[in-house]
Amino acid sequence: MSRNVSTTRRSVVTIAAWGIGFLIFFPILWTILTSFKTEGEAIASPPSFLFFDWTLDSYREVNSRSDYPRHFWNSVVISFGSTFLGLLIAIPAAWAMAFVPGKRTKDVLMWMLSTKMMPSVGVLIPMYLMFRDFGLLDTRTGLVIVLTLINLPIIVWMLYTYFREIPGEILEAARMDGASLRSELIYVLTPMAVPGIASTLLLNVILSWNEAFWTLNLTAANAAPLTAFIASYSSPEGLFYAKLSAASTMAIAPILILGWFSQKQLVRGLTFGAVK
Repeated sequence: MSRNVSTTRRSVVTIAAWGIGFLIFFPILWTILTSFKTEGEAIASPPSFLFFDWTLDSYREVNSRSDYPRHFWNSVVISFGSTFLGLLIAIPAAWAMAFVPGKRTKDVLMWMLSTKMMPSVGVLIPMYLMFRDFGLLDTRTGLVIVLTLINLPIIVWMLYTYFREIPGEILEAARMDGASLRSELIYVLTPMAVPGIASTLLLNVILSWNEAFWTLNLTAANAAPLTAFIASYSSPEGLFYAKLSAASTMAIAPILILGWFSQKQLVRGLTFGAVK
């Protein structure tokens, strides 16, 4: 009897998990399907799911109208540049907070997290004026800096959580063997926290890749990433749903592929230290 109940419960959980997964993925699936429709079929009511005339016209027009490789390269440079710069700053900061905590360490962590609660539009004008005065408007360097600052609290918090799971005795043993602070960070701490660092890197690349507010307000043409590439298909004449879906599919495809191939590492890092 208990075995039957356990089997039924497992089946229900599995079905529920697949159902929730499908609901989460459905908007992406619908965007991909719409990208293969004509503009007329994209706005048809009732909409057609699979039975329509499949066409690549939207992709051809998007490629002929926009410089996709340049937008893609800007996204790569901005996302990975801001993530690696954030890690360079966050690893020593998280190490200090995890292994040499002070009386106000928790207050500092909460203050850093509280900065994420401030609406971005509240600091848009001063940020824009500073970027204009320093010549950083519409530059990849400017976006790397601003995205590093935006995501730095998340990077520090994640690394701090991972570092807390590493026994401090290991670092003390390294110091007793004569390891310098630099050697301790590079050769002892970092290799032990690779799963956590990798998951932090992947998560922040995704966050930077999807950032739209700052990329749309601080760029025009030269440093415009794929978020601006998508926004260019919304015009005063209206929304071209098929072309917009094609541009969106081309923008999200690289990060979806990256997430698919790195999902094991991401899950391993997110559960790092969960079981002792």
